[in-house]
Amino acid sequence: MKTKIFCDIAELKIIKKFNKKSIVKGFTTNPSLMRKAGAKDYKAYSKKILSICKNKPVSLEVFGDDYKSIKEQALKINQWGKNVYVKIPFTNSKGKFMGKIIKELNNQNIKLNITAVYSSKQTSKILKNINKNSKVIISIFAGRAGDVGKDPVPEFRESIKMSKKFKNVEILWASVREPYNYLQSNQLGCHIITVPPPIIEKIEKFGKSFDILTKETVKGFLKDSKRSNFNI
Repeated sequence: MKTKIFCDIAELKIIKKFNKKSIVKGFTTNPSLMRKAGAKDYKAYSKKILSICKNKPVSLEVFGDDYKSIKEQALKINQWGKNVYVKIPFTNSKGKFMGKIIKELNNQNIKLNITAVYSSKQTSKILKNINKNSKVIISIFAGRAGDVGKDPVPEFRESIKMSKKFKNVEILWASVREPYNYLQSNQLGCHIITVPPPIIEKIEKFGKSFDILTKETVKGFLKDSKRSNFNI
């Protein structure tokens, strides 16, 4: 498999566990995951994550909603570690494209993870605002697109095709819904996929035959029927 797995999590105990796994090549977080993990101080909590993940890339997201606040936060986050990728949303909450700040930060050689991307048209706009030297990850949200009936696969195909002109750009499959997404992302040629811990553990068990799956499934049904003392 060529697609790298990044663990999508913010809980420190789980990060410690999964940082030891060779299958995990990096970590991604966002403000929602941070809040769920109980973070109170964003900077202090981020530095705790970085103290665990010293040799793997870690994406930490800004939460500003305008040019000034995003730039200020991005410059600060970038200073927290050499392995940091600063996550910048494709647009702010009002739908304004963040091309200006993306271009400026990219030209300052700041590693970026452009997040909340859904289409190849959006990928194209990003590529027009970056150079061919500084590292950039473009995170396309496959699962969320599928949740509303949109097929993300054509968007990935076109985005990957366009990105081949940029050796510094990686396309990331975001918002995973099932382990099979890992195989899909690899078949498409995605560089990275972000995966929550429970699904990483399922990926590690890949390889079971259909016959074994059938047997395990039936055993599960039988076990539950006995637990419930079912009679007909």
